[in-house]
Amino acid sequence: MLRRQMSYRFEDQDSSSMALRMNRRFSRVESGTDLKDYFDRGDNASRENRWNFEVAWEVANKVGGIYTVIRSKAYVSTEEMGEQLCMMGPYKEHCARTEMEEIEFPRGNPLLDAVNTLRSRGYKIHTGRWLVDGNPQLILFDIGSAAWKLDQFKSEMWEKCNIGVPHLDIETNDAIILGFMIAEFLEEFRNCAIAFSQNNDLNPPRIVAHFHEWQAGVGLIVLRTRLIEIATVFTTHATLLGRYLCAGNTDFYNNLDKFAVDEEAGKRQIYHRYCMERGATHLAHVFTTVSEITGYEAEHLLKRKPDIITPNGLNVKKFSAIHEFQNLHAVAKEKINEFVRGHFYGHMDFDLDKTLYFFIAGRYEFGNKGADIFIEALARLNAMLKHERPDTTVVAFLIFPTKTNNFNVDSLRGHAVIKQLRDTINNVQQAVGKRMFDTCVKGHIPSPDELLQKDDLVKIKRCMYAMQRDSMPPVTTHNVADDWNDPVLSSIRRCHLFNSVHDRVKMVFHPEFLTSTNPLFGIDYEEFVRGCHLGVFPSYYEPWGYTPAECTVMGIPSVTTNLSGFGCFMQEHISDPKSYGIYIVDRRYIGLENSVQQLSSFMMEFSRLNRRQRIIQRNRTERLSDLLDWRTLGIYYRQARVKALQAVYPDYVDESSAYGSRSNLIFSRPQSEPPSPTSSRHTTPAPSLHGSDDEDSVDEETELKELGIK
Repeated sequence: MLRRQMSYRFEDQDSSSMALRMNRRFSRVESGTDLKDYFDRGDNASRENRWNFEVAWEVANKVGGIYTVIRSKAYVSTEEMGEQLCMMGPYKEHCARTEMEEIEFPRGNPLLDAVNTLRSRGYKIHTGRWLVDGNPQLILFDIGSAAWKLDQFKSEMWEKCNIGVPHLDIETNDAIILGFMIAEFLEEFRNCAIAFSQNNDLNPPRIVAHFHEWQAGVGLIVLRTRLIEIATVFTTHATLLGRYLCAGNTDFYNNLDKFAVDEEAGKRQIYHRYCMERGATHLAHVFTTVSEITGYEAEHLLKRKPDIITPNGLNVKKFSAIHEFQNLHAVAKEKINEFVRGHFYGHMDFDLDKTLYFFIAGRYEFGNKGADIFIEALARLNAMLKHERPDTTVVAFLIFPTKTNNFNVDSLRGHAVIKQLRDTINNVQQAVGKRMFDTCVKGHIPSPDELLQKDDLVKIKRCMYAMQRDSMPPVTTHNVADDWNDPVLSSIRRCHLFNSVHDRVKMVFHPEFLTSTNPLFGIDYEEFVRGCHLGVFPSYYEPWGYTPAECTVMGIPSVTTNLSGFGCFMQEHISDPKSYGIYIVDRRYIGLENSVQQLSSFMMEFSRLNRRQRIIQRNRTERLSDLLDWRTLGIYYRQARVKALQAVYPDYVDESSAYGSRSNLIFSRPQSEPPSPTSSRHTTPAPSLHGSDDEDSVDEETELKELGIK
């Protein structure tokens, strides 16, 4: 079902933010500096006796999207804080075996003293290092070892917070046990750190604990209700009630200020969880969200405005030359071509050199992820391509994991037939090459009949006849468990996108995560993204949006919306996102029908680009990777910690002189090869070769003209 769309404006939106737009494509970032200025492996933090603890259910526990945030940020956090940083979470043996290297803290370290104190109380605690970039210190708590105190913990929650928890809610019970264990540890650590500081003539310890999401927020509630002097930061990546409301197909944003939050949480039997999340939100010294749109949501559902917005970043690995990632695109695209040949065997009536690959991927939330308007827009794109560009074909991939019975037999047969044809052609090539060599050695020029014999033609014809089929190519690679009720397949049927010979838009629904071990589509997700031309993510509910961010750092243009955190961030920090390959669909201020029309026009506009223009656009998209690097965005997390420390320790002054001193920082594009002098260029114009230096040597204004952007 196509959901109705919001039409609102932020009440407290700063109208002056638009005035910061600049003539160049990047605008200024409020942070004023980036995290690289603080990379000293914790030297400054050690001098100040400043400690940072990061708490999340997903630490060394791969169970959700927040795992990606914590894991990818670990490197820059360690570069900044060094041994003064420690990450904490639950001990899950099946994950910890591959994620953690168990090591004890060195003697004399207050961390070891605090761990031993809790172990003496009967708690099982695992310490070591996380096996990710940066190797941060880890403390994982075995929840089962403290389960015997669950009733005591619940009693304290009731007496101090009036929060009652149902006995059978196992997830909440585990969150309570973890929260109390972490609070007891932090209390003991503070006592040990004070004693250690006094014995070694150090400054008094200043401790900040950063909690992510409601499962970890119980620890924050306990710290504050027990009046333990520790600075706290709470980050919500998406509100609990917001997820439930959007999952129920409600008109979320139009009614955001009208929801009776207590009643809505009660109807969904999550009132106790909602109370924990709201309690952590209001008790934290500093409250942050990952985007402006989530901050607006939190203001209405959690009743507190965020103090700081902390966008999510990625660890960006830059290439030494721009054409390197273009070459990776070509290699990955060839693998996708191989899949398309097998899937559409018998109906390969389109030219792969004139075929574009679009894709959408993520959790199978049909409306929230925008799959509804994507399929509707593809139907309209199909009609436009038939009329305007009948030689261009778009293959649209939908990657949404769902229940399946097995692979589609027709898909498997297609790949087997194509493999047989390729093997036969290779054998014939070898035989023809041997005959040609033998004939030439004898001093004769071979005739066509001598090279390609009758047996060879028979083998090739047998393979070609095996490729014939009466049915149309399937729209899905698997047999979906509940085929007739599946929202994607139902929408494809409604829009009549059946991969017929006349369709210029071909559909491939792959209801499984992409892995290199998949016998049908042997390619991992990152390589698949590199091989595509456009990622389409017209989400209705997307607190941040890692999928378009991943496309951007890989140099792949993408479509997002102004209801996703990523889309809002790009609108705020880039004055002309479209020129950098970021197409932002308006799902905020206009109706749903207009949004579908806008999305289809964006996709048609992209389909009109020639290969040269697409290469230029990928180069420009890849330049935005610096904007999404944790080295840039990590500064917001640092500012949140500084603000929390100053709230608890009024005498604390951030000694880093760079903090806030460079308010005019401009994100300029990464340096590329400068254009050649006019006098040194060839007088005869020649098309640039793929991967050549000349391909990237294009002046910025020339790029805009070639892309048709004024």
